[in-house]
Amino acid sequence: MTAEEVKSEQGAQDISSEGIDISPKGDHGVLKQIKKEGTGSETPMIGDKVSVHYTGWLLDGTKFDSSLDRKDKFTFELGKGQVIKAWDIAVATMKIGEICQITCKPEYAYGASGSPPKIPPNAVLIFEIELFDFQGEDLSTDEDGGIIRRIRVKGEGYSKPNDGAVVELWLQGSHDDRVFDERDLRFEVGEGDGIGIPPGVETALQQMEKGEEAVLYLKPKYGFGSAGYEPFQVPPNAELQYEVKLKSFEKAKESWEMNSDEKLEQGALVKERGTEYFKAGRYRQAIIQYKKIIQWLEHESGLSEEEAAKSKSLLLAASLNLAACYLKLGEHRPALDQCHKALEFDTNNEKGLFRRAEAYMGVNELELAKDDFVKVIQLYPGNKAARAQLTQCQQRMREQHQREKKIYANMFQRLAEKEEKESAKVPKEQLPPNDVEMSDGTDTTQQSEATGNATSEA
Repeated sequence: MTAEEVKSEQGAQDISSEGIDISPKGDHGVLKQIKKEGTGSETPMIGDKVSVHYTGWLLDGTKFDSSLDRKDKFTFELGKGQVIKAWDIAVATMKIGEICQITCKPEYAYGASGSPPKIPPNAVLIFEIELFDFQGEDLSTDEDGGIIRRIRVKGEGYSKPNDGAVVELWLQGSHDDRVFDERDLRFEVGEGDGIGIPPGVETALQQMEKGEEAVLYLKPKYGFGSAGYEPFQVPPNAELQYEVKLKSFEKAKESWEMNSDEKLEQGALVKERGTEYFKAGRYRQAIIQYKKIIQWLEHESGLSEEEAAKSKSLLLAASLNLAACYLKLGEHRPALDQCHKALEFDTNNEKGLFRRAEAYMGVNELELAKDDFVKVIQLYPGNKAARAQLTQCQQRMREQHQREKKIYANMFQRLAEKEEKESAKVPKEQLPPNDVEMSDGTDTTQQSEATGNATSEA
């Protein structure tokens, strides 16, 4: 039914008969008619990015907007207040491919103020909407689609767990439709690895509100990785799905909430915890702990001489240990960054120089690696590991030199062959004068030689 028909046949008083009431309060504020059924059973959830086409009319049939006229689909995040209330309510009920018409009262649209100049105050609006696609929210830091969240039930408030918060939740993990984990838990964010909680779940928890119920889709990198997880019989490189309900949480103190004494005290504790993780081969968890030290103390000011010394010691250890973690993970650029930081505190630090040299080796900066290994040996003659690594570095430099020499030799040979072939193709009439006969039949080459001899004899 068109907007004109709504006006002429029903009128404003009969709007309630023009569809099913889908308003949460049951006040006939949003009425929906399905004009074309969609496919599948899935509907968008809160936070999903949805893609639609739409046309909007006033009750008198005046069209005030249409994405079809612009030939450009409209996208928005559902349930985030980016559109009028009626849209958030209606689109959440739609399936892909569905076309529906909604009629919405002013309080679910633009209210008493309207949206001048096209939408007057207290306007009842009619929309036709077609849903093309919806996708969950990507929570991964790299925005690589590795952690997708879809919210079944919105949480309350605006506060969210932070790193170190104590969370209470229910979760269910599955792979290929097999549930491998279902339990109620209470643990500290950052400690999940020790109880079979993958990093993607912990990342998502820090974006959730109390009472929120969400579905998480994790790529292997954010799940149990290439190793899998034997206790749950999760194979390597498995994509996982988790249902999570965050019941409650107690936030850890933020940096600005702690005084210097607390930061130094907590810094020492997390350093020890990080060392335990490192020894156990849990390098990602160790990184989380060491980063806390830098977050708390890197920009701390107004310290006494004793406090400043403790802070410097903790920051130096944190950077050195982070570098060691990154080297273990084969992430050489972050390792380099941390070595640079450590050497700002202590220019000739043995571990800092040695680990930086290893990182340089990892990114194939062999000259810089050699310089650092040489410096370690000069400052610390007893460092046998540096001598062994220097030998290896020099061997790699020789091999690289030989490869480059061969590459350049082949390149120059190909260029010479190319020039030779091109010279052979040049027509006789285009050759320089010394390479052709003169019009009288005299060989110019011989003439030049004769002239040259005569000149030298003179």
